[in-house]
Amino acid sequence: MRKLAIVAFLVFVMVPAGFPQQAKAPPAPGADFPKVVLTAPDTRSERSYLGLSGRGKFDISQIKAPVVILEILSIYCPYCQNEAPNINELYRMIEADANLRGKIVIVGLGAGNSAYEAGAFKKKYSVPFPIIPDPEFAAYGQIGEVRTPHFIGIRKTSEGDPRVFYSKTGAIGDPAEFLAKIKKAAGIKELK
Repeated sequence: MRKLAIVAFLVFVMVPAGFPQQAKAPPAPGADFPKVVLTAPDTRSERSYLGLSGRGKFDISQIKAPVVILEILSIYCPYCQNEAPNINELYRMIEADANLRGKIVIVGLGAGNSAYEAGAFKKKYSVPFPIIPDPEFAAYGQIGEVRTPHFIGIRKTSEGDPRVFYSKTGAIGDPAEFLAKIKKAAGIKELK
């Protein structure tokens, strides 16, 4: 009788919640990037890097660069930790190229991570680009509940709307090869 009561309770609790739930997939290449509200970085240098004029909330379309590489990560993800040196090198390669600097930016989204946790990750792995904390998984849920790390390449259309041109879970591999892939997929020659 006790087992029956437990099963009935679980059915009562889980069914209304939609159990089992299907995880939301990230936007595929060619799709519009959802209007996700993020918190602007605390530091002036990181806001300047993104081309944001002030603190508060923003969405990807407000970033001044025409191309954004969004890394969805978790500071507790061992793959994200292992990938940090490659992403840092990718950042350095972009910033060292006068034709790419300011046209491609990298932004991290710390899925389930607080500002403190994102800051600790940035410090430990010397991450030079902003990591936006998402402690309640709000942005993560809107973008797509993906495994980490997951990379989304976003390019603004001529109307300024963010459109996905790349979406993949896993390591980027060689930073130079990844950058070449991103440039080709985004049509970098057309950047103004």
